[in-house]
Parts: sequence; C-alpha cells; structure tokens
Amino acid sequence: MIETAPITEKAVIVGLINQHQDEKQAKEYLDELQFLADTAGAEVLKSFTQKLDVPNPATFVGPGKLEEIGNYIKVMEADTVIFDDELSPTQLRNIERALECKVLDRTNLILDIFAKRAKTAHAKTQVELAQYQYLLPRLTRMWTHLERQRGGIGLRGPGETQIETDRRIILDKIARLKEQLVKIDKQKATQRKNRGKMVRVALVGYTNVGKSTIMNMMAKSEVFAENKLFATLDTTVRKVVIVNLPFLLADTVGFIRKLPHGLVESFKSTLDEVREADILLHVVDISHPGFEEQIETVNETLEEIDAADKPTMYVFNKIDAFTYVKKDEDDLTPGTKENFSLQEWKNSWMAKNNTPALFISATEKENIEEFKTMLYEEVKKIHSQRFPFNDYLYDITWEED
Repeated sequence: MIETAPITEKAVIVGLINQHQDEKQAKEYLDELQFLADTAGAEVLKSFTQKLDVPNPATFVGPGKLEEIGNYIKVMEADTVIFDDELSPTQLRNIERALECKVLDRTNLILDIFAKRAKTAHAKTQVELAQYQYLLPRLTRMWTHLERQRGGIGLRGPGETQIETDRRIILDKIARLKEQLVKIDKQKATQRKNRGKMVRVALVGYTNVGKSTIMNMMAKSEVFAENKLFATLDTTVRKVVIVNLPFLLADTVGFIRKLPHGLVESFKSTLDEVREADILLHVVDISHPGFEEQIETVNETLEEIDAADKPTMYVFNKIDAFTYVKKDEDDLTPGTKENFSLQEWKNSWMAKNNTPALFISATEKENIEEFKTMLYEEVKKIHSQRFPFNDYLYDITWEED
C-alpha cells in the first residue's frame, strides 16, 4: 500500500480594522491567524482586511469585499476562507452560500488544532466537549455542511455521527462528557494530593513562547516542543531539583488572544495545575513585537481562572532573537518600541513592575544560572515555611552545573 502525503489546503484569511483594533493590530492578528492556519496544515495565499466600525451582521465584511474575496478564490482555486473573529451561525451560512467554499472562523480553527494535538483521554474529552458546545448553536448550518462528507482543516469533528445528530443527542453527549470530566478531575485531584506538600511551580504564558523548552532544560525531560502554536496541550508535571531543593514544575497549555470562552471552560481542569501552583513562571517571548499585549492576554486569562494573585516571576525568553532598530542621532521623531534596546526594556520593566524578572535564552542557555538562582530563592521562601526543620538544605554553596 502506497501512502500519499496529505494535500495541503489553500486558504485565504480575513480580518477587520475597527475601533477595537487599528491597522497595525489587525496585521498582527492576521499574522497570528496565518500561523494558526500553518499549524493546522494550510497554506495561506493572501490576507484581506476591511475598515468597518462593526462587523456586517449578515456577512461579517461588506458585500463588495465579499465579492472581491470570492473572485480571488475562484481564480486561485482556494479551498478555505478563515475569518479572524468568531462568526455567528447566520454569518457562516450566508458567507458559505456566497463563496461556495469551506468557511471557518478563528474558534473553529483553534478547536481543530486542539483536536489534532490532543493525545491523552483527558485532553480528548475536553476538546470533544468544546467542539459539541461550538456545534450546538450551528446545527442548522452543519446539517447541510457535513452532508458533503468533506474532510480537512476545521472538520476534524467529534465524530461522523454529527451528520444525523439532533439537538437532543448533542445535549446528551455534552452531559456525558461533563460527567467524564468530573471523574477525570477527581483522579487528577487525587494525584495532586498524593504529591504531598512539595512546592509547585507552573509555567504559564502565551502559546509558542518557549515554556516546553524551559521545562526540558530544567527537568532534563523530553516534553514535545516545536515552533508551532499549541505544541503542548496536556499538562506535564516533573520533579526538579536545584542544588538539593526539590519542587514540582508543571508545563501548561499556552494562552492566545480571542481564546474561545467555551474552550477556557472545557480546559479549566487542565489549568488546575496553575490554580494550585505556589509560584507562576510567566514566560514571555521578548522577540515578539506584540509581547506586551501577549502579557495582558495571559494576565486576563489568569484573572478568569482565579490565579492572578499568585507570586509570579517574569521570564523574558528568546533574547537571542531580540532585535531593535537604532535611531540616528539626528532623527528627532519620537522613538517606537522597535527603537528600544534590550537594556532599555529591562530598565523600563523593572521601573514599572515590582516583580522578579529574568531575561534569558532557553535554546542558547544564556543567563540560565541566574534564572536557576532566582527560582531557587523563590522556592526556598515557601519551602522553608512548610518545612522549617530543613534549614540544613540551604547551607550549601551555589555551584554551577
């Protein structure tokens, strides 16, 4: 039997410039959407944007822009159109009729990637629940949509029984999945309880900032890591020892802008490792032009899961990839973010925030000993409170590996 490589879908992506996101932000969001599409296995041919105060309630974009997209699709024989915001059932139906091709929104694309990445029963159950919750209000559209038996990105659904399903069956399925998650959550809670009083540290951050690379470096493990969004979906916990001070380190799923609320709800049990952590290592990709907004996104999600008040260390990763444009001395125009040197970023961050912060490169092993020393001191504070008779642990001269 000869195996053939999967055919790469050709896609176009669509976003809006409005009062909530200017042209620069819209471009950043579309760049991220393109990265999501690439992670899902599509080739993005072109991106379309339109200035609209609010999305068109019928077709998201205006009729003229929709016609322009349709003409491009026919000429380039594209398979899929992906919109950067969640579409209503009406918008999905109208756009698909007009373009006569597969139409996805950001939520559907993220769900597809999660379905592809889920490996454990826990993650698969959570993804399936989120998929059914997404499907429920879109039943009318999905009946005809799925009768065509098309595969590919965005159609990696919970199962082919969707074709003949109805609202009652989906609601029953959602109820059963929730029951399964309750059982799995109890097992996970027991596992966490059995770990005793060891200090728990959780890696949190935007997707693709290098959390798994740091985990592998610290725990000398082999957690899957690659330059794709949501490379890690299942939480991994490893025992780590610095000098001779042991603690637990957890690698968690990455956050992202416009993360569907239903997905956050489904994955709250996965994020229990974050909620129950003693210390958060907030990893930031300082080489990303929008890293400050990514920090805000992560902090908002931490607020949503009631984990924002925990002791936090900021770990600015990928300093090896950081670049800046030095201004000419004669240039009197105000400087932009791109004109900040790494040292200026450090100084400004330290001045604004009263939290520990480190600037490292996990891949190039830059400033790693400084990182370990600071983490050691933070863990020691909590460990010494829990185990006051173990002071002998700390009377040890620090030595580099």
